[in-house]
Amino acid sequence: MRRREFITLLAGAAVTGTSAARAQQARLPVIGYLSGWSPNDAPEYLNYFRQGLAETGYVEGRNVAIEYRYAAGRFEDVAKLVDDLVRRQVNVIAIPNTTQSAITAKAATQTIPIVFSLGSNPVEVGLVQSLNHPGGNVTGLTALQTAVTAKRLELVHQLIPGITKIAFLVNPANRALAENDTKEAQDSARAFGINLLNLSASNPSEIDAAFEILVRERAEALLTNSESLFMIHSTQLAILTARHRLPALYAFRENAVAGGLMSYGANFLDAARELGVYAGRVLKGDKPADLPVQQASKIELVINMKTAKALGLTVPLSLLGRADEVIE
Repeated sequence: MRRREFITLLAGAAVTGTSAARAQQARLPVIGYLSGWSPNDAPEYLNYFRQGLAETGYVEGRNVAIEYRYAAGRFEDVAKLVDDLVRRQVNVIAIPNTTQSAITAKAATQTIPIVFSLGSNPVEVGLVQSLNHPGGNVTGLTALQTAVTAKRLELVHQLIPGITKIAFLVNPANRALAENDTKEAQDSARAFGINLLNLSASNPSEIDAAFEILVRERAEALLTNSESLFMIHSTQLAILTARHRLPALYAFRENAVAGGLMSYGANFLDAARELGVYAGRVLKGDKPADLPVQQASKIELVINMKTAKALGLTVPLSLLGRADEVIE
């Protein structure tokens, strides 16, 4: 064989091999991963999602492809991101920690399976017919964080028995969750005779502005709703609450680790793993209508004693005894 013919043959084989690889990649099932965060926010959640996928036998790039879409806190962009995933005919849409995105996705498609992990009640916001029998093309996991919003306020009252005014901060961009959490907090505040100062923020500058209001209105403590925005900006919140010597209770452990006084909520990293498991099960042929919505089985209380001492607060032994984690 002549050298020129040999080189041509090698080049042809390379092209054929590349084309075959692309064809194989094109045949992989595709997950549309729709996050309300930015790509660099809380990367450990994505790692746990991949871990869940691996538990069902799926490894990204080997036998499944993932199309990533990030709203970066701009929930007004979610509809466009969903429409793009629908046009691409992904095999399943996975939505971590954002009720509003799940609602938008359900409105956009009744055929592509959707799996979610969120803190609100999916029955109340119209995502599923019931927890045991979701029906339709949507299922997932819920921490039912709204159900513990009242408990968070009770914990603040237990720590500071004479408290009369609490600032309650929500992200209005995640409308369904904000409305549910606010109602829960208002009912609980009314029962304890506490004045609830309702505030909203959907980005870092608005968090700063909310603090200006709560300082001016002399709120005695801060409670945030179970929105991941406040976990992502846990350092900013820790700095602000320390500067104004404000006790704060959050939904996410990350906030307590960053310097917040307490957190009370589900383990969202485990929920991210279970979201990956559910996405894998759907790829294997399970129907969302037949997959019950899972509920978080454990709610964790984390207390930061360093912050308590800095604030001059004495944490009752009854609270310390119930804590799942105490940060010294």
